[in-house]
Amino acid sequence: MKLKTLIAGTAFTVLCGAVLAQGAAPSPGATPGVDQRQANQERRIDQGVASGQLTPREARRMQRQQAGVERAEARAKADGTVTARERQRLHQRQDRTSRHIYRQKHDAQRRAN
Repeated sequence: MKLKTLIAGTAFTVLCGAVLAQGAAPSPGATPGVDQRQANQERRIDQGVASGQLTPREARRMQRQQAGVERAEARAKADGTVTARERQRLHQRQDRTSRHIYRQKHDAQRRAN
């Protein structure tokens, strides 16, 4: 009887550990925060183009900046680990790009209709 209880308890512990591991922190090479910000900023650019707040030239410039962030992210991930410093630099680049998007969307230039 004690052996069955011990085996059941061990199986339960292993199962719980597997379930908890699924919700664990992302792998060292993952950048979910960076990826989400990329998507948000691309959506802001698209919205600015659709509303006429961004001229085609401004939109191309913002898209090139976004591509630069994506390339920097790929370089950071190349060795399989994104260090805290690399992650900080990616966020700084995204901060800069976000400010540029805001400024361009709120300047006096409008797309000609």
